[in-house]
Amino acid sequence: MKTMIKTLLATASVALVMGTASAQTANSLEDLLEQVKKDRVSEAKINADREREFTSDRADKQALLRKAQATFTAEEARGDRLTQQFADNEKAIIAKEEELDQATGTLGEMFGVVRQASADAYGNISTSIVSAQLTGRETFLQEMSQDSKGLPNIQELEELWLSLQQEMTASGQVVKFQAEVVDLEGGSTTQEVVRVGTFNLIGEQGYLVYNDSANKIQPLGRQPEGYQVASTQDLRDASSGIIPVYIDPSRGAILNLFKQKATLSERYHAGGIVGYIITVMLIIGLLIGVFKLIQLSLMASKMKSQLNNIDNPSTGNALGRILSIYKENKSVDTETLELKLDEAILKELPTVDAGINIIKIFSAIAPLLGLLGTVLGMIATFQQITLFGTGDPRIMAGSISMALVTTAQGIIAALPLILMHSIVAARSKSIVHILDEQTAGIIAEHAEAEKA
Repeated sequence: MKTMIKTLLATASVALVMGTASAQTANSLEDLLEQVKKDRVSEAKINADREREFTSDRADKQALLRKAQATFTAEEARGDRLTQQFADNEKAIIAKEEELDQATGTLGEMFGVVRQASADAYGNISTSIVSAQLTGRETFLQEMSQDSKGLPNIQELEELWLSLQQEMTASGQVVKFQAEVVDLEGGSTTQEVVRVGTFNLIGEQGYLVYNDSANKIQPLGRQPEGYQVASTQDLRDASSGIIPVYIDPSRGAILNLFKQKATLSERYHAGGIVGYIITVMLIIGLLIGVFKLIQLSLMASKMKSQLNNIDNPSTGNALGRILSIYKENKSVDTETLELKLDEAILKELPTVDAGINIIKIFSAIAPLLGLLGTVLGMIATFQQITLFGTGDPRIMAGSISMALVTTAQGIIAALPLILMHSIVAARSKSIVHILDEQTAGIIAEHAEAEKA
């Protein structure tokens, strides 16, 4: 086809050139006639060449058509054969399926049971802390429960039985093994880990948890109470015998709740400014009480020494100063002496009673401040309820904590302050009683001497 197009284009070009040449060289009608005759002969020759090319191309196309028809006939025959083969295969598959069902019998039920048991075992074993020690056990169970499409063989059934038996045996063992533990800062260390059955993992930091999604052992974000952690260290240090230890039968669920449990420090700070004021009052009151106990104890000790040496009064203690006044006023009458001794006792009382009332005031104010904190906390709680409603109790937790903690802080502060006030007041009264007793004795002795 391309050859024919090229021939046509060449013929047209030659004719155009010849026509142009004729138009340019013809000088008369005879010349023009002669030129036309020549052009006619050339065109006949060109047409003959063109006809031969068309005939040759037609023969080629006819050969291609016969070849395509032969190929089409062969493919139709092949399609008929494949269709018949497909139909035969369908019949064979149906026959084999019927044969398989007859041969399987009740074994088909075992397939479902094994897959269900494998799925249950995979769920338990993949999340079990035993997998922290015995890694890779869940791969086979996952294949059995999800990827297996045929009946299990004897080896696979034995492997399933072995996995279940291994988990049951490990649940009653306390085992030590080396494992990599990821710390809270992101690093990791290899340390000795104690596995208590299928319940808890114990390491150097205390209780550990097994992250089954990442297959890593890591410590709790917050450990439980100190005495509980101390029992775990006793277990790590022991090599045999019966060691009491706290375990989590929920496989870590209870331990994870300790992360949300407020510590003693957090509870204290929940009291806010009111709690801090109560604490300051408690500290000041206790310091005053300790100071007064020491001061009164020294005074009582000096007065006791003075009682053993009444004839030589010393101005270094209250009783000595009173005896000195008596010694200086032996010549006065009884009434005057009594007044002077009363005056001396009144001078000693401020030193003896100083600070005792402050302790008493603090012990009375502390519960009132706790009540104030409770009121402020409840006001804040109601404000949050007004803004956010009662859908999430955690929103109100801070205000409720303040309301409860300040009351507890006030009572806790008042109890030792009341006790301290009672002790200091009793010691003060004992000293004043000694002074009154000695003063009354001196006055009585002086009155008898006057009558004599």
